[in-house]
Amino acid sequence: MSANGSRHQFDEATRLTFHDGIYTGNTSAAYANMVGPFGGVIGAQLLNAVLEHPKREGEPIAITINYAAPIKDGEFTIKATPVRTNRSTQHWVIDLSQDDNILATATAVTASRRETWSAPDLKPPSVPSPDQVPSLPNLPNAGLPDWVSNYDIRIIRGFPDILSDNPPENEDSETLQWIEDKPKRPLDALSLASMSDAFFPRVFIRQNKILPASTVSLTIYFHADESTFANYGAQPVLGHARALRFYNGYFDQTAEMWSQDGKLLASSTQVVYYRD
Repeated sequence: MSANGSRHQFDEATRLTFHDGIYTGNTSAAYANMVGPFGGVIGAQLLNAVLEHPKREGEPIAITINYAAPIKDGEFTIKATPVRTNRSTQHWVIDLSQDDNILATATAVTASRRETWSAPDLKPPSVPSPDQVPSLPNLPNAGLPDWVSNYDIRIIRGFPDILSDNPPENEDSETLQWIEDKPKRPLDALSLASMSDAFFPRVFIRQNKILPASTVSLTIYFHADESTFANYGAQPVLGHARALRFYNGYFDQTAEMWSQDGKLLASSTQVVYYRD
């Protein structure tokens, strides 16, 4: 739901129908990417098949999504299977299909958390508060995909100079950005999963221009639980992303998602195909 109580477009985009052990969903034009749907929403749809499953136990702590082939606009099916349930963890295998072809696969782990010693081992970046950073303006004819318009993105550092001719290459690919759903929506595991992929590809930042690029595999680790989300509400999240190496058509991305009060909510890694 959005902050005003109406059904949010993100909830529509991730809505699934369950029948005879199979989920049916649809791609969302609002979250279209350069080719096919935005990978963050696809990941959220795959995760939602676990969260809504009648056999699910515990809360999500990890999901790995492999984008095997382009997903066409329209209907798809998702099968989520709990392959092992232990005392504290449950392991899942998930696949997304169109026309009997598997186009995305995933593995996920849910867990029953218990109170233990807990401590951070990484400090949050020092950044201005969200209200001190301007929102990304509407940039018509800039080549940005449709999904961008569904987020209020406030970039502190790391945005490609898409309005200049032949801008110089940047020295690194680091991005720091505040992000939240637009219109506002209370944060939960699904929206956090999607936001964990809501960075412009690192090659855009490093080369300072838009190039063909697509995620091949994405892993998200959740450091927040239901009580965290219940107390968080519809606040912005700080995203911090960078690459370690660009090499012969593929690069990695490492990212963290932080709360406004400096708590790590999620971390992620992904490998991305690019063409120059």
